[in-house]
Amino acid sequence: MERGKPGGVVLAKVSTQELQNPIEMLQTRFKELENGFKMWLSKQSLPVEAVVVTATSAFQGAAIGAAMGTLTNDASSPFPTPPEASLNPQAMASLKQAQALSGGPLVQARNFAVMTGVNAGISCVLKRLRGKEDVQSSMAAAFGSGAMFSLVSGMGGPNQAANAVTSGLFFALVQGGIYQFGQRFSQPPSEDIHYAKTRHMLHNLGLQSYEKNFKRGLLTDNTLPLLTDSALRDVKIPPGPRLLILDHIQREADLKGKRVGRN
Repeated sequence: MERGKPGGVVLAKVSTQELQNPIEMLQTRFKELENGFKMWLSKQSLPVEAVVVTATSAFQGAAIGAAMGTLTNDASSPFPTPPEASLNPQAMASLKQAQALSGGPLVQARNFAVMTGVNAGISCVLKRLRGKEDVQSSMAAAFGSGAMFSLVSGMGGPNQAANAVTSGLFFALVQGGIYQFGQRFSQPPSEDIHYAKTRHMLHNLGLQSYEKNFKRGLLTDNTLPLLTDSALRDVKIPPGPRLLILDHIQREADLKGKRVGRN
């Protein structure tokens, strides 16, 4: 605000950047809320974190499934059951698979909610128990989501247990292949070897976009035990991400031990 002489008109100066980048402002605000939620969630007990992660992921999956079911609603009209199918178990199994995969909005919302919710819940529990994310955890979560999807959707023949195991194994193998493929093509270049732990930490916290800030300030893996709020502020990392990073380092056993040893 800018005030003139007494009795004058009060003029308001609006930032040109605010007028030009409303989307960027919304993205920044959303990122701050997301980081705050992650920080709150990381301080909860394992059961609370698992329930919250499962519920939110299931809700997101349901929304995606409902949208897909709406788009394919015409193709997912009730399948006519041929007379011979009632006498052929294999034909009936194939018909059930088609109905499960091409149902309407409610069916797809249910299927996607189960897949995403179970996958996220298992991943959350394993990450908390094992302290890391790897291909084994990814495949275990995929197996659980595939098995539950098979049971809920009614895919396969009359032997639901066998079909659940088969679907789970299929999901696990696909997820494992995707994970390994992604890891192969996302290996850091040799010149970034000093930021391996930093990159892993930022990835776990969902703060990958701040890797460039660490590099700009030459905050390598060796400096992680020495990081302070002022050091992170100097490389222009906002308050929310700074709190998440410092809390993560404090909770990390190795880094915490090094820090204590230096005192």
